Amino acid sequence: MENDLKPTFFLDSDNPSIIEYAQRVTQNATNDIEKGVQLYYAVRDDIRYNPYNVDMSRQGMRASTALENREAFCVPKALLLTACARAIGIPAKLAFADVRNHLNSDRLKEAMGGETIFVFHGITMMYLDGKWTKSTPAFNKALCDKTNVHALDYDGKNDSLFHPFDKSGNKHMEYVQDRGEFDDFPYETFIKALADHYHGIADLKQLLKGAEDYSAEDFENEAYAG
Repeated sequence: MENDLKPTFFLDSDNPSIIEYAQRVTQNATNDIEKGVQLYYAVRDDIRYNPYNVDMSRQGMRASTALENREAFCVPKALLLTACARAIGIPAKLAFADVRNHLNSDRLKEAMGGETIFVFHGITMMYLDGKWTKSTPAFNKALCDKTNVHALDYDGKNDSLFHPFDKSGNKHMEYVQDRGEFDDFPYETFIKALADHYHGIADLKQLLKGAEDYSAEDFENEAYAG
């Protein structure tokens, strides 16, 4: 488990901004479970979900970059939560899965060429109270409230994964393929998976053409309208 506490280039848990953030949001916690839970909710809601905010460079995929930008897609958010946990001494690693979003917004679906599968969706795993649990910090509560989707909760004891249905019983998220667990972000594997799935396109910014200036608030309003 030693590797799940170390900083890496992508999981830069030794970055001063990550250390300060992790310590600040957990300052009232009395044990590691409370710390893990508080970190989860902080990253879930402080860093707004924006699938259009993509920078596929190595620097762009670092945990500290997501913290600096305050909005990101699912993978950098999972990297940030993982790095924050390591910054305060909680073993943490990454897991990935391909998911199909049945409630994908019309604009995002069009930008993705009609695609509904998101390759390498990011998940954080933390070791708390003697066991590993998965958590999904992707969708902030404001986005969920606007789109009639269940906001995910995390208690540090049970896995927190996407609900298969929204609040009205419509199909929401389907897990299609497990991509495994990793001590560090498998950047090259991630890029290859994108290219393999999205018809040779290995850069999400290229796939989501014309969306580089689209903010998290813009996406929330778009998803709500859809």
